[in-house]
Amino acid sequence: MLWKTRKYGEESPYIPAGPFKIRLPFIHYRFEWPDYVQGLLMVAVDLSAIPLLVELLGMPFEVALAIVILNGLFYLLHHLLGDPAVPGWITPAIPLIMLYVQQFPEGPERVYALIAFQLALGILSLFLGITGLATKVTRLVPPSLNSGIILGAGIAAIISVFELNGRFDQFPWTITIAVGIGFYLLFSKNFAQIQNKHPALGLIGKLGIFPVILLAVFIAPLFGEASWPSIEWGFSKPDFITLWNEYTVFGLGFPPFTMFLTALPTVFATYIVLFGDVIQTKILVEEADSSRDDEKLDYNSSRAHLIFGGRNSFMSILGPDVTMSGPLWSAMQVVMVERYKQGRKAMDSFFGGIGSFRWGTNTGLFLLPIVSFVEPILGIALALTLLIQGYVSVRIGVLESRSQRDLGIAGVIGAVLAIKGAAWAFAVGIILNLLIYGKDFFRGEVDDTFTKNQIEFNYKNENN
Repeated sequence: MLWKTRKYGEESPYIPAGPFKIRLPFIHYRFEWPDYVQGLLMVAVDLSAIPLLVELLGMPFEVALAIVILNGLFYLLHHLLGDPAVPGWITPAIPLIMLYVQQFPEGPERVYALIAFQLALGILSLFLGITGLATKVTRLVPPSLNSGIILGAGIAAIISVFELNGRFDQFPWTITIAVGIGFYLLFSKNFAQIQNKHPALGLIGKLGIFPVILLAVFIAPLFGEASWPSIEWGFSKPDFITLWNEYTVFGLGFPPFTMFLTALPTVFATYIVLFGDVIQTKILVEEADSSRDDEKLDYNSSRAHLIFGGRNSFMSILGPDVTMSGPLWSAMQVVMVERYKQGRKAMDSFFGGIGSFRWGTNTGLFLLPIVSFVEPILGIALALTLLIQGYVSVRIGVLESRSQRDLGIAGVIGAVLAIKGAAWAFAVGIILNLLIYGKDFFRGEVDDTFTKNQIEFNYKNENN
């Protein structure tokens, strides 16, 4: 067991492989059973992608489950290849992708659009990872446009829940109660203070949105908005054959080239949102690294780009996914960092914690009792995820502006994006920046309203 040989202050053992650092469970890191069990429970969040796939692509439940399982297996690549992160969806971009694919009629054409979109995003990420151009590309985006895209993604997320005949109309009481409790647990200053005084509340706080999802399992049937869970035993039965025959290039063929061109504006908008997750990952890893001297953590954004770029590219071929393959599940990354801070006895290596967690979620996807238990409320879990992400995206989007003029432009861009999509939002953003800033198009202006220091202060304050 090489993990026992780690010297104080060094990285955990690994097998060098170019830009990657391969670490295997039990050999290069200690398996952390508390994080594995937590992964078994938190699989409900992964499964909440199923109603989205059913709704947008008309998939049977078992076919959507097959996509979620494939995505889960690719989650393992991050820690196995040296990226100290809990990967997840590109959650802020889900509303953008929903708007994009809904422009196409349901059926093969919509699937083609999703395949082209995810493959283009994967290739772009791989290119930026190989060349190391990620940071330089994002610097070319005017602050107001960056702010508007993130702000618009948040607005679109909220609209998708409250639109006519949307998820709120299906589960009004459950969503109201669940969102109220969820926002209190995640964002309330009062709860942040009292959870430090009571171990039980501290545990609830570290579980992210899982306690709320568990509560929804019982609230929804009480209000007649969902059935009581019918627990089934055995193993889940994903339908890979139908997936590959009817929803991938193996059965449908390759999308026409025009689909890739049509997808580009939304791909660029999604990448802007995605890069925000990369920055968050870097901040959280640095926070974990500074909390302990016994292990050195190495985060490399180019390596992360290679991994999630590869995930998106392969998923576009094997099982196109509306949630996309993102670099970070921020809520669980925070939970892992907090456990890591408790010392080596609690979590020997950060890779042991994040790796054990993702092995746990993968196990849960195959256990039918867990899948059947949360199946009735997956739509509620998705609504909760979108509303929480909407709150976070609006807050971050506003703070990305550097001046009041930026914020005004961003508000217009965000509204256009939520209503008309990314192509219109980019066009409006470019025209407004040219009209208002002229030769200072890329720099904009800075006033005392918003600063990067304030962004970092707010972010660290809410996660400490």
